[in-house]
Amino acid sequence: MGEPRTLDGSPVELGRRAIGDVEIRAWAQRFDLLSDPSRLEILLCLHRAPGISVGELAAALGRNENAISQALRVLRQEGCVTSTRAGRTVTNRLTDPIIHEILHTIGARHA
Repeated sequence: MGEPRTLDGSPVELGRRAIGDVEIRAWAQRFDLLSDPSRLEILLCLHRAPGISVGELAAALGRNENAISQALRVLRQEGCVTSTRAGRTVTNRLTDPIIHEILHTIGARHA
């Protein structure tokens, strides 16, 4: 009833365009990853200490290595983190530039 008669500028059309402008699934997945406090803490550690190992993450966060490894597996599967093996040590790095920027937005800093 209150909608303008021109379809180009109608609230419905503007709403449809807004949804079409954004990669909804990709953003929802990123926010899903960030919504888990454990994963967010891991991402913050990776942001501040690139190349940190699972053992070091476990010590920094006061968690066991299995829990850290499981969370890292999810983050790797989503393309946010890469892991590199050097001998017996596996180091981890944040690789998603958008998550990196989001972490800065929420106040994360580098060393």
